[in-house]
Amino acid sequence: MTTEKVDVLVIGAGPAGSVAASIIHQAGYSVKIVEKLKFPRFVIGESLLPRSMEALEEAKFIDAIKAKGFQEKFGAKFVKGDKVCDFTFKEQHTEGWNWTWQVTRADFDKTLADTVASMGVPVSYETTVTDIQFNGSDSVTTVEDIKGNKSQIEARFIVDGSGYGRVIPRLFNLEKNSVLQPRKALFAHTVDERRSMADEPNRITAVVHQPGTWIWIIPFSTGVTSVGFVGDPSFFDSFPGTQEEKYRAMLESEPFTRERFRDVEFVFEPRVLESWSATTDKFYGDGFVLTGNVTEFLDPIFSSGVTLACVSSQTAAKLVIRKLKGEVVDWEKEYMEPTMQGVNTFRSYVMAWYDGTLDKIFFSAEKRPDVKNQICSVLAGYVWDMSNPYVQNHDTALKRLARTIELTEILKQDK
Repeated sequence: MTTEKVDVLVIGAGPAGSVAASIIHQAGYSVKIVEKLKFPRFVIGESLLPRSMEALEEAKFIDAIKAKGFQEKFGAKFVKGDKVCDFTFKEQHTEGWNWTWQVTRADFDKTLADTVASMGVPVSYETTVTDIQFNGSDSVTTVEDIKGNKSQIEARFIVDGSGYGRVIPRLFNLEKNSVLQPRKALFAHTVDERRSMADEPNRITAVVHQPGTWIWIIPFSTGVTSVGFVGDPSFFDSFPGTQEEKYRAMLESEPFTRERFRDVEFVFEPRVLESWSATTDKFYGDGFVLTGNVTEFLDPIFSSGVTLACVSSQTAAKLVIRKLKGEVVDWEKEYMEPTMQGVNTFRSYVMAWYDGTLDKIFFSAEKRPDVKNQICSVLAGYVWDMSNPYVQNHDTALKRLARTIELTEILKQDK
């Protein structure tokens, strides 16, 4: 069995792995990426957030992404019947990037992986991690390629950005259930010939279909649009037939999508994704750190997945560099706590979306511009800006605001 030695082994070639690999490589350390699948490969998470741009910029990916001509994204729109709440990232509370992209992830992820490979980081596709043995922070990882050939990789540190593969959590029994309710999505890429009917394509649209069920509409620069229904699994049981029959009936049942997507052509047949929320006991250990969806994946509603992947990897990479230099790193304070700050803030907004709190806020008749800008910053991914009361008090501020709106409306009715 052959053995290869590197400073850092990165598991996963998605955004989390590619960002970490690039930043660590730029610091002068040898890095290798192993990826279970062959790229390009399909994955959801197609609408980025502006905060992810900071990590992509530090990883030196921006020019390569621009060259792909992806659809630029300037905000997010929420629709409920005839009510619309439109957020523009230029009006956010936090200073930072005020635009990003909407991307086909197969192309986006391959662009990042190809770019990091062009920097000199080897990427081994169709290579599965079968075992990891730690000796302090040093490790020996056994991998197997698609032909069944096994080899070993000795590393001083491991970054696990394996996403849904969740390599280290599964190997070392670190997994636990998320507190979020299990949900299901039925989605497809559509040939969007009637796009001119809508005020798009420069932002994502989230449509409230019924309480607890919503629709994502993500236009791409190619004329294709991603459309997905998300809700409790029982919602989908109310539509009979095949996945395509269910999906077309759902499109027909929603006034916002009915005319635009009637008899639409599919790029691929409707697909199902469900029970995606998961987390782990801890995000680090002696010799490894978990980044991206392998830490915790929440829900598609606020497009948090790629942002948490990029930012957690950006943070982790800098800490790994310090560790390799011989510095003492407080992984709990410097990594776990800030990562959980972002996860918990997004989780509060996800829960507020499904329990109706954000419904009251987004679709209220009157909105304070400063409050809307502060909430816009969260929707832009700036969930680490503690100057924002809707970040600092994410678990209580939304409920207080919704209650204030309710009381104001009651007083108006009394008058």
